[in-house]
Amino acid sequence: MDKNRIPPAEYAIIGGSGSFSINFPEDLKAENVDIKQEGLVFPTPFGESPTFKYFACGPKNVLTCKMHGWRPGVSRGDASRQLFWVLQQAGVKKIMAEGGVGSINHLLKPRDLLVPSDYLDFSMRKDVGLGGPFLLTMRRAVCPGITARLYNTAKDMYQKGKIFDRGIYAVTDGRHFESRAEIQMLARLGADIVGQSMCPEVYLAREIGACYGRLDMVVNYAEGVVQDWEHSELSDIFYGESGTVASILLHSLRELDTDRECGCAALRHNTLLQGKPE
Repeated sequence: MDKNRIPPAEYAIIGGSGSFSINFPEDLKAENVDIKQEGLVFPTPFGESPTFKYFACGPKNVLTCKMHGWRPGVSRGDASRQLFWVLQQAGVKKIMAEGGVGSINHLLKPRDLLVPSDYLDFSMRKDVGLGGPFLLTMRRAVCPGITARLYNTAKDMYQKGKIFDRGIYAVTDGRHFESRAEIQMLARLGADIVGQSMCPEVYLAREIGACYGRLDMVVNYAEGVVQDWEHSELSDIFYGESGTVASILLHSLRELDTDRECGCAALRHNTLLQGKPE
């Protein structure tokens, strides 16, 4: 198989800090999973892509990459463009992502899982796009089909913490953690968790016409919430729970299909800035 050609895939899994410390999906030793290609890097209009792995899960062809495509020397905005351009060329229709987040809502504890239902974007990457001629509607930010599948799978598989099927994800730039004053501001605005990856991914998924949903594990209390977080606990979750998060994603993948009854595709419209259509 030509390593310079982007292989066709209708599914993608964007790995974050939750599964970073394992070799996904091989380390799960799951049945009917076949690695077709790895170490795939492609030229894109935004620079060389992150490294992808191409695998089959039963009849489904899947592209995956680690840590949202972020890597040294590449801006996070460019990494997101490169990643989603490849997914667009591959024909991806369903995307699942994961990450580690801080808890703003006092009801959320480390090791709890949350399937975000909406976001507040405080990143400085709002202009990140692929240049497509689309007007994007974000009234329903995530795919109801994917989020329901992630939540139901997590309920069946996870016992170490609580699982929540909705919540507001506040997006900041990092790499630093937020100040206490920033967390207080985000809490007043209704945020439940804080992290760095839901945006611009949710915009780019809509731009390429793909469904998007994500699963996030609480890895620490945000600054000023309940108690100061400890690096040792953060490390323990980072290295100890990767298999859990990855297994939920893989089991959810098995239950997904490419039907578009969710309505996500209808939330991308032709731009109004190119003249009135004939």
